Amino acid sequence: MVEIELDGKKIEVLEGSMVMHAAEKAGTFIPHFCYHKKLSIAANCRMCLVEVEKAPKPMPACATPVTQGMVVRTQSEKASKAQKSVMEFLLINHPLDCPICDQGGECQLQDLAVGYGGSASRYQEEKRVVFHKDVGPLVSMQEMSRCIHCTRCVRFGQEIAGVMELGMTHRGEHSEIESFLGTTVDSELSGNMIDICPVGALTSKPFRYQARTWELSRRKSISPHDATGTNLVMQVKNHQVLRVVPLENEAINECWIADRDRFSYEALNSVDRLKLPMIKQAGVWSEVDWQTALNFISHGLKDIKATHGAHSMGTLIGPSSTLEELYLAGEFTRAFGSQNIDARLRATDFHHEGLVHWLGTSIASLTQMQRILVIGSNIRKEQPLLAQRIRQASKVGGQVFSINAFKPDWAMSVQEAVMVPTKDWSYTLAMLCQEVSKLTQVALPKELHFFAAKGDDASISKIAQSLTDVQGKKCILLGNVFAHHPNASSLLAMVNWIAQATGCTFGFLGESANTVGAQYVGARPAVNSKGLNTQQMLSPGALKAALLVNLEPQYDCANPTQAIEALSQMDLVVSLSPFKTNLEFSDVLLPIAPFSETPGSFMNTEGLAQTFHAVVKPLAEARPAWKVLRVLANVLDLSGFDYESVEDLRVKMQSSLPAITSVLSNATQAIIDLSTSDLEPCVSPSYQLDGLVRRSSSLQLTADARMGR
Repeated sequence: MVEIELDGKKIEVLEGSMVMHAAEKAGTFIPHFCYHKKLSIAANCRMCLVEVEKAPKPMPACATPVTQGMVVRTQSEKASKAQKSVMEFLLINHPLDCPICDQGGECQLQDLAVGYGGSASRYQEEKRVVFHKDVGPLVSMQEMSRCIHCTRCVRFGQEIAGVMELGMTHRGEHSEIESFLGTTVDSELSGNMIDICPVGALTSKPFRYQARTWELSRRKSISPHDATGTNLVMQVKNHQVLRVVPLENEAINECWIADRDRFSYEALNSVDRLKLPMIKQAGVWSEVDWQTALNFISHGLKDIKATHGAHSMGTLIGPSSTLEELYLAGEFTRAFGSQNIDARLRATDFHHEGLVHWLGTSIASLTQMQRILVIGSNIRKEQPLLAQRIRQASKVGGQVFSINAFKPDWAMSVQEAVMVPTKDWSYTLAMLCQEVSKLTQVALPKELHFFAAKGDDASISKIAQSLTDVQGKKCILLGNVFAHHPNASSLLAMVNWIAQATGCTFGFLGESANTVGAQYVGARPAVNSKGLNTQQMLSPGALKAALLVNLEPQYDCANPTQAIEALSQMDLVVSLSPFKTNLEFSDVLLPIAPFSETPGSFMNTEGLAQTFHAVVKPLAEARPAWKVLRVLANVLDLSGFDYESVEDLRVKMQSSLPAITSVLSNATQAIIDLSTSDLEPCVSPSYQLDGLVRRSSSLQLTADARMGR
């Protein structure tokens, strides 16, 4: 530790820290533009000049290392004069367009100009003009004349997103920030450049001219799109969500969010929203009131139960639903007399032991991993924020390996990448088991004793060597392709053995906001019950009635063609959705509230449950799904559904379920099977993952959406 004196106070900081870090620890504000706690130091703007005793001139706080006994003054006459001179310099060419700037009201330059700027400018020359650039549908570079060349956006691309999509060209007053050869900005984290821009040079293209910042109410929420559990601030005007920005949570998303989290709000205000219940009779859809729709459903379900039995009804619910909705969907189905409930929509292997499969470690720990093996995941697109953490680990010596059906393009260094068709993954992992056994002297599983490898794969040997040659933090991460593999349980058994033999943690990255939560609250057939899983329910003739909650089978199921055929043959299909969808095979549509219009909870991939409140009131006649299920249960005269609020439901849910820590496990007793299957795992592209991202017009214009990544 090094002790310095800062504005008369003694501060101890780590050796190698900068004066800026000491000031942050002391709670002293030093004005700055280019410095950002998550980015490397550039010392471009010089706004953070401070007086250092015995130094001949003011020094930049962000780039001046502390030394023992250093005396620093941040508010002396010398420091203040230097800071005001830099501000005057920065404003020479800055356009006077605050009244129309989207950044007005939350602009660092505007704020600091009040304290450090002059009342008039000494410069009379014309201000420079920088031609605008089109870099895609998400980030606007229409007003690059405002740019002060802090290079935050450039460093973000290089260091966090992993792709240097922007750079500075030319020199002096001709310097410009631009993309290379006129290309678009296509990173899945590109929207964060908008947040870190200290002026209004980079703005949100979908949000431009929608509102002024002081008109917006700010309300906390959680992202529904992937298993990270990203913390959000949703900004609202006139009961409409107009912008989404990150809420800092160092343990989960740090200060970043993915573009999917940032721009999917467009769907909340889309023309596809379902505003009233609808019933199809004689092939014609008509809008009705809630009572008529619920009575129609009640009569239909009672007739089917009397004629075919309660087991002829099943419930399918999307894993991006809230914990409360998932729990109540299961309770409703079982109270009706059926065990047919499932949220594993894209799965093809349904072997489960009743445990809850999770990440196997904390999200924050990924940054410290020394060895990371990713199997069956395009992690950069599936889990952008987890990929960002792994990227940071790789930059400080962590080694990343991949077993996939494609060559990974993860914007990070991958030591070894094994590319093999999914049907041969059993053999690939069996080979890895053999190599690990040779290195660790741990006996192979009995199913592999007589397995003869097809060849000695050098990459497999290197992966095995790397996993066994260190004793530090190491993990195996299983992605969506793995989870939806037709031989997933057998593959998991081999990964389980490899992890035990090498001392790795292992677990599933997770697909949706409540992939872990759906398992926890029992949104699947109970162990040893006669309940049907998703694949069985969507076999033609298996059911007479289906309740679909928050899903679109044509996008969300492993076999869409078969699913639609099966649903079309049923006597009654009820779709609970925020959108006007499933018209082809549904008989009733009930408008339910998306995550922004209902309170609830999401459980992320590390098993952390986070609750959130509605940020706007439900649109038109839409209602929270848990309320719809509760009232439908009442209409059907099912007992135990007398919840007055979501808090009542949450209390019942918590009292009836075990502690999450007691059921989180990736262990398996599955038999290792080296058979192959030509069935391809069902994996949705990142911008087709759920109904919200599918209806975000800006996201659908991106390169990832066009290329199906």
